[in-house]
Amino acid sequence: MKPHDPFKLGAFAGAAQLPAPDYAQPSALAPTHLLTADQIAFYHDHGYLAINEIMPASEVPHIRGIYDHIFDPTHPSSSAGRQDLGATGDSFAPAALPQILQPAKFAPELLATQLVANLRAMMQQLLGPATAMVGDHAINKPPHNAAATPWHQDEAYWDPTVDYSSVSVWIPLQPVTIANGCMHFIPDSHHLEVIPHQHIGNNPLTPGLEVVPASYDFSAAVACELPTGGATFHSGRTLHYTPPNHSADFRRAYIAMGSAAETLRANPRQFPWQTRPAADRESS
Repeated sequence: MKPHDPFKLGAFAGAAQLPAPDYAQPSALAPTHLLTADQIAFYHDHGYLAINEIMPASEVPHIRGIYDHIFDPTHPSSSAGRQDLGATGDSFAPAALPQILQPAKFAPELLATQLVANLRAMMQQLLGPATAMVGDHAINKPPHNAAATPWHQDEAYWDPTVDYSSVSVWIPLQPVTIANGCMHFIPDSHHLEVIPHQHIGNNPLTPGLEVVPASYDFSAAVACELPTGGATFHSGRTLHYTPPNHSADFRRAYIAMGSAAETLRANPRQFPWQTRPAADRESS
């Protein structure tokens, strides 16, 4: 199964020059944490799940150290794999939503952690034994930052001709609250089709997507505040959002993606937000 890129519209040539990690390779470590039957049922009923612990507390400093190292401006990922999810085309503006696609390219040791062993096992609990980890990324939301990660469905970024059975696992490396940008979900929204999206701010140069403003009522949102090393899980169609980081520290989040199946749709969809940016760049 090929590595899954949650932001195909914003891939980097530099990162592509590095070999893709073998995300699907089984972990050498046995899982130390698993989901309960009630948690699995909640996920399938509501399209998301929040848990307080996905790895041993002793491993958190190790993973956070790896994370901070690959986001260091002197690290090779700075030029080869970093992207501003909220970039507007202004090359002089500071990054609003810095992210690294496939951070395991730059830190292969991530895939040998107990965290990854546990989340791989949990993915299989949710979607079945054929489920494999297929990718990862990291979003390092800066302190005192007014940029939210807007409401979206992950599947809006993906191939509209394919049906997916997927899960994303979002792991904070410090406590997360509404004040510093915890995950918010719309319960039961995984039953929706992909709703209309656009590039953030309707700017085709911005790689990130958002639900078209005023096209959906988000009043039922649930905030998932978590301790360090907790996790949320959500499906590819579950609507989710994180608010700005108003704290004095970075809001570090490591995200892993899993897939059980990808099948061609009998009736392919069209996502116009995926074709417009190329047309706009060509016209300019």
